[in-house]
Amino acid sequence: MELALVKLAYIIAAVFFIFGLKFMAHPRTAVRGNLFGAIGMAIAIIAAIVEVSQLPENHYGFILAGCLLGTGLGIYLAATVQMTSMPQLVALFNALGGLASVFVAGGALALGNVETWDALLASGVSGLIGAVTFSGSMLAAGKLQELPAFRQPIPVPGRHVIAFAVVALLTLCLFLMTAREGYLWLYLPIALLSLGLGFLLVNPIGGADMPVVIALFNSYSGLAATATGFVIDNDVLIISGSLVGASGLILTQLMCKAMNRSLGNVLFGVMQAGAGDEDVDEIYANVRSTSADDVAMILDSAQRVVVVPGYGLAVAQAQHAVRDLGKLLEAADVSVEYGIHPVAGRMPGHMNVLLAEADIDYDKLKEMDHINPTMETVDVAIVIGANDVVNPVAQTDPDSPIAGMPIIEVSKARTVIVIKRSLSPGFAGIANPLFAAENTLMLFGDGQEAVLAIVSAIKDN
Repeated sequence: MELALVKLAYIIAAVFFIFGLKFMAHPRTAVRGNLFGAIGMAIAIIAAIVEVSQLPENHYGFILAGCLLGTGLGIYLAATVQMTSMPQLVALFNALGGLASVFVAGGALALGNVETWDALLASGVSGLIGAVTFSGSMLAAGKLQELPAFRQPIPVPGRHVIAFAVVALLTLCLFLMTAREGYLWLYLPIALLSLGLGFLLVNPIGGADMPVVIALFNSYSGLAATATGFVIDNDVLIISGSLVGASGLILTQLMCKAMNRSLGNVLFGVMQAGAGDEDVDEIYANVRSTSADDVAMILDSAQRVVVVPGYGLAVAQAQHAVRDLGKLLEAADVSVEYGIHPVAGRMPGHMNVLLAEADIDYDKLKEMDHINPTMETVDVAIVIGANDVVNPVAQTDPDSPIAGMPIIEVSKARTVIVIKRSLSPGFAGIANPLFAAENTLMLFGDGQEAVLAIVSAIKDN
């Protein structure tokens, strides 16, 4: 009877996960989606504890310690991690999910709880995908954090040859572990080789491609959880892992489309941010700088303003200042919207989260496909900390590293104000001709300080 109730609880938890993902598909219902996911996880944990109680030996002390440690760490991270570090945190979560799959599958093998060939195969796959996810996600987190050791790819001679050799060895190990008796020890080399494969996949990838990487490894962590569910015969792991794996792949495809990448490029780790060889001095020869007072005067005659945020906004923590500017303009009957590029920032939805944190109305957040057709009717486009996602080179230079990447076409606005610390390139490492366009003015400085200066100038006028 208790086992039947446990199975029912797992199904209920899975239903909560499904609705949680559905609600998280829109910013307005995202909070509710998180709540549903948390409730589903709580039900799953309680059901798992009840299921363990049916075993001849159980270790509630370890289970309780794990729950308390995880809860405490989660509360601490939620309270202390800055919004600018959210991509790193997501990468870390993906890594821990992969590592958990490695240990659970390995533990099941060590305890002799895996006997059938399909369960053995699931164990090997769980260790493989989990280890790849762990090492790849940790390396991605290091790149996102811009740690000195990871700012540039670590040179690996013959990387592709080594990667193919590792894949061949992993295939052989999986076959032997599944088809032959007495080869369970191969799980350890599978995990170790997979750690190296994760490094080889992520090492050459530039910072501009991190949104795709995060989405992909989120999917990998789900697939690892699904394989682990088959190993320990846990329904909720199979269902929830499948949901995460599928949704992660869908998100990866959306990110690839937004960056003009193919999924094959991502899967085989050949994405690289390039550096242009153009004459930067020539491109920026006609750059015109402006002041907060001049921007205030321009905004005074505007009827429609579009703000385009980028990672620089996150670094400067300028979202609250942007909100204040928006409210000030709206009080003067100016239409204010926010153009969101799918890969602005360093993870999917990064800008949405930042602006939502500042209590900016969700309805004012417009996707790139929605804002571009009407950009010619925009009086002032204010670009804050964005670079590659507004770079017209993507549409004009077929040899550019970002060639073909859809951009927010701010150059079509009557006036473009770019708030940026300097003329330094974005993650793609190329110059942006937008900065020297006839309708563009550069306001150099910290994003938050610059926006607050504009707010002050408008109030003084």
